[in-house]
Amino acid sequence: MKYEELYLSYLIYFNRDQDYFECHEVLEELWLHNNRDPLYKGLLQVAVGLYHFRNNNIIGGRKMLHSAADQLEKYPSLTLGIEMGSLVSQVRHYAKALEEYEESPFPYYDLTIIIVDPELQLAVERVERTIIPNIPQRRGPEPPDRPRNRQTHVDK
Repeated sequence: MKYEELYLSYLIYFNRDQDYFECHEVLEELWLHNNRDPLYKGLLQVAVGLYHFRNNNIIGGRKMLHSAADQLEKYPSLTLGIEMGSLVSQVRHYAKALEEYEESPFPYYDLTIIIVDPELQLAVERVERTIIPNIPQRRGPEPPDRPRNRQTHVDK
């Protein structure tokens, strides 16, 4: 199976870098390119949920992770070359723990997407060499180099 380059980038940012903002950026592009495919939406929501919790947005993290699990549980346990069943189980567990966070706080932790397709693993390793980790990671969209309404000259 041929995998989309943006999907490969997502897996690298997710597993190697734990850069969930960048995961969102690349997978949103793929999601839009693929007519808002709910499978990509669910994977995107996993990254967004972790991003929110890592940044102390407990409610946002919980909502995104619940939504992600609801989306992804509709797919076979082996989908897109990954262990989808395991991912859904981990995401459900995380979301449930966030429901009880006020009573039982716990430290943030990352998840790992398990790759089972050897072809996917090779493709990830190939692309991984071309992606430099963002250090420090971005915390949000970067402003453009030049604001749109900025005056570039002074009228006299």
